[in-house]
Amino acid sequence: MAADAAEKARGKRAALSFAAVALVLGLPLWWKTTETYRASLPYTGISALGSLRFQLTVPVAVVFAKGALPGAQWRRLPFADTQEEESLLNPKTSVTARYETTYRGATATEQAALAMATVQEADAALLPLQEDLVGALTVYVIPETSLLLPQGVGVYVGKHRSAVMRGTQGPGDVLAAISARVQQIVQAMSFTTDSITTALSDRVPMDQLGTDTRRPFKSSLGYEITFSLLNPDPKSHDVHWDIEAAVNSYVQPFLDKLGSVANFSVDSQILYYAVLGVSPRFDKASSSFILSALSLPHVINPVEARLGSSATSLYPVLNFLLYVPERVHSPLYIQDKDGAAVGTNAFHSPRWGGIMVYNIDHPAPDKAPLPLRVDVDMVRVMEVFLAQLRLLFGISQVPLPEEFLLESPGNKGLSDWELDRLLWTRTVENIATVSTTLTSLAQLLDKIGNIVIKDDVASEVYHAVASAQTAMLELASGHLGSAFQASKEAVTSSERAFFDPSLLHLLYFPDDQKFAIYIPLFLPMAVPILLSLVKILREAKQSKKEPMKTD
Repeated sequence: MAADAAEKARGKRAALSFAAVALVLGLPLWWKTTETYRASLPYTGISALGSLRFQLTVPVAVVFAKGALPGAQWRRLPFADTQEEESLLNPKTSVTARYETTYRGATATEQAALAMATVQEADAALLPLQEDLVGALTVYVIPETSLLLPQGVGVYVGKHRSAVMRGTQGPGDVLAAISARVQQIVQAMSFTTDSITTALSDRVPMDQLGTDTRRPFKSSLGYEITFSLLNPDPKSHDVHWDIEAAVNSYVQPFLDKLGSVANFSVDSQILYYAVLGVSPRFDKASSSFILSALSLPHVINPVEARLGSSATSLYPVLNFLLYVPERVHSPLYIQDKDGAAVGTNAFHSPRWGGIMVYNIDHPAPDKAPLPLRVDVDMVRVMEVFLAQLRLLFGISQVPLPEEFLLESPGNKGLSDWELDRLLWTRTVENIATVSTTLTSLAQLLDKIGNIVIKDDVASEVYHAVASAQTAMLELASGHLGSAFQASKEAVTSSERAFFDPSLLHLLYFPDDQKFAIYIPLFLPMAVPILLSLVKILREAKQSKKEPMKTD
């Protein structure tokens, strides 16, 4: 009996020891080694970015030449004025345009420049005297009788960041009239409500968007541009194009000007036996073939299959196609929706690229052997492609009164103020993109609680939030250049965090699958321990119920 009691006591101690080791050491060790590491994230900052209150500050300097103001109003100079216009796009997004304008008289050097023979010479002489600040504008006001501007021209917009306007004379408040005119010029050279609304199209109801909203490419850190020559009839046409020289002369200066906006890569190719996939209609009246506006959407898909897939590209691809029609379908002309011939014989597709049809003269077969050598006029072609490239980047001409004279940007294809206009919209779009990306990331991590959040991912999120906040502050301070750079850094960091391979939800098991894995492992070990503990408790209760023996 004593031996049996000792054996039972030893069994109880062993069961209690196993249970104690499992509960005190095994369970915490398993819990610690299998827990998910989740670095802290700035959820408060991400939530704050969900409500975007943009304040876009434009520094404007209005410089008056002698005689541009009456004496009484001239004595008010210099002074400063601030105007604000708020636009509410939705309950969580608003844009406040703030124009900080300073009014002053021209210095002796500026007065000498404004006395030159032509306005182009004056614009070049005034450039070194202006503040070299991205987004800032200078408007020079000359007397109404000045001969600097051509007759019939009231405002000259140069290719830098300045404009020259003719003053007005009258019995009323001349300064007020000039200020209203300056406001019109500044909006044309910086941004308008429509351009900002287009940049924030993802946050604006569709009924508030214009028809051109979906035309420009979305903001990206890089773009790939491909020029393709389509020769569907190589037996009849031996087509030659000097695309390398044309790109260097026309496209590369434009891309160099946009170097601060994104990275660009350019390539070219020649595709033989590549047809449009749409049969043109023959027009007897003009003895030519016609592509109507209704058939243009069906042209791209068959051609795109020959261009090579853009799925492997990291950045959006812009396609520009030069199509030389087959001999049996020549000449080929494009008609608009009203049935009129398109002057450039080209069309562009939003967020895709453009196609130009290049017709050639066909002599009689007995006078020219086939294939006929064709040397493409690259000047005419690149003028069309460059205009389409501007449209696809959202750089379009602003509707202006007839009295406005716009200076040609020259070989660069882009004025300084047009670049600033693009930077305003891209900065706003970048910040909105960061807000959407980080909000989606926070929702994903909150929904799937067992996703590992590594320190480097958290660091990218913190940097994205800080950069977006910096961009907002720089916009409010009127520092467009630094605001755009901060917005680019925010986009880069947010995309790195969002697309980090460790955040793929397919790498993680749901809780029910975890139970299915762990139960076969722990159940065989836990059942004997639990049964032993139950037996010990039952025996302990029975021993308490037995009456105590007394002598």
